[in-house]
Amino acid sequence: MLAAASPAHATNGINLIGFGAESTLMGGADVAVARDTSALNTNPAGLTQIKAPLLDMFGSVLRTTDLVHKDPRNEEHASNRYTFLGGGGYARPLENTDCTAGIGLFAQGGAGGVFDNLRTPFGNRDDLSSLFGIAKIIPGIGCQVNEKLSLGASLNLVYGSIEQDFFSNTSFSAGSTNFAGYKLEGASAIRTGFKLGMQYKLTPTLTLAAAYTEKTELPMTGGTLVADYATLGKVKYANASVKGFALPREVAVGLAFKPTDEWLLSFKLNWLNWDDAINDIKLRATKPNNAAAPAVYPFPVAAADWKDQWVVATGVAYKWDDRTTLYAGHNYGKNPIPRQNSSPLLAGILEHHLTFGAARKIDQNWLMTGGVEWMLPVSVKYNSRLLGDSEIRNEAIFLHFMLSRRW
Repeated sequence: MLAAASPAHATNGINLIGFGAESTLMGGADVAVARDTSALNTNPAGLTQIKAPLLDMFGSVLRTTDLVHKDPRNEEHASNRYTFLGGGGYARPLENTDCTAGIGLFAQGGAGGVFDNLRTPFGNRDDLSSLFGIAKIIPGIGCQVNEKLSLGASLNLVYGSIEQDFFSNTSFSAGSTNFAGYKLEGASAIRTGFKLGMQYKLTPTLTLAAAYTEKTELPMTGGTLVADYATLGKVKYANASVKGFALPREVAVGLAFKPTDEWLLSFKLNWLNWDDAINDIKLRATKPNNAAAPAVYPFPVAAADWKDQWVVATGVAYKWDDRTTLYAGHNYGKNPIPRQNSSPLLAGILEHHLTFGAARKIDQNWLMTGGVEWMLPVSVKYNSRLLGDSEIRNEAIFLHFMLSRRW
């Protein structure tokens, strides 16, 4: 099953709020629940709750309902209204041990919009877009130390990619004002990281949990850039890179409480160290195919200066009957992007998410889970050096689905 590295309009910065259907439909309050293969990406200690071979196959469809860029010349909705994500995981207990191992493929998140045919500050129309996506392959293991304590670890193989079109058919030169639009393609990164997790069953009805994720740098290299110069026309740079992106260091703590056999209540508090992950975004392109062109594409460093983010997630599961479980959740994380550094190219400004869904046992082996995630509307007004007084609005609906098979 493929995990798409296309942009997902995530709320926790550039991260999705959850992974797999149950994690997401409980609002991301997953660190103390983590009982399917999504535990590989939420809390690998939870793998010990998988007592038989398990295969999860999941997919999501995002529909933007109000991804709009507005400036003195434009008010346009992004043309990329749909985003499709998918992934899967497999885990099984290891013979003669108290451990369960697994491997999964996950869409981690991303951000971006495609705005076609905008009016530029130079009197013409052109496109403005950025597509940034992240996916992971994750092997991991969880071991039950004793009847109360489980520990786990997973290795993250992270893939990131980015494409941008910044008024690529626009050039201007008059006096001290010079502008050369560009199109960036093919820049990507592959890096490794890790996650550690713990679950502790304090009582038969109360579980405490924690997880730590190390920072993963994502310097995306190996791309090409085509710039449009007023005096030279199109110039291709054979070596383009974007540096300054990283997945942040994370610390999550949580609890899960079962007041009755039917009810499960879960809570998670997650700290994301964006302040150390995304600061200055540096686009650099060299090796032009025209000797008269600048040796280095003259794009200024873009200030980002993201702030650390605290995410609060709450979720509930209710066992309606022996075959049906209902889910609901809420996830809140304050927008980590400073207002003055906002951009339509990276509109990760969403804050509140509401989730609802259900799981239904088809038979003893098959389980189907589905639901909806509503990203509540939000807008940010800011001043862009190129576009002037601007506003970005964002609202979206996510549909989630997972099919699980146990042996």
